[in-house]
Amino acid sequence: MRLEKIMAKALKNMDNDRYLLSIAVAKRVEQLSAGAKLTIDVDKSKYKFSDIALMEIAQNKLDFSDITKKK
Repeated sequence: MRLEKIMAKALKNMDNDRYLLSIAVAKRVEQLSAGAKLTIDVDKSKYKFSDIALMEIAQNKLDFSDITKKK
């Protein structure tokens, strides 16, 4: 799937809030770089952590409800 489509799906899953999406991606990249297991089946040597994080968010494999709660 093209990155533009992945980005659109991930953005939709984050209530179309680019700020929340960027925070979610940053948090997941931090986790992945610390050795967290992937939630999707991809070769991590072929993708950047940020791309993997976007794919995971687009596929609803992660729970970021703590940052998406409206205050």
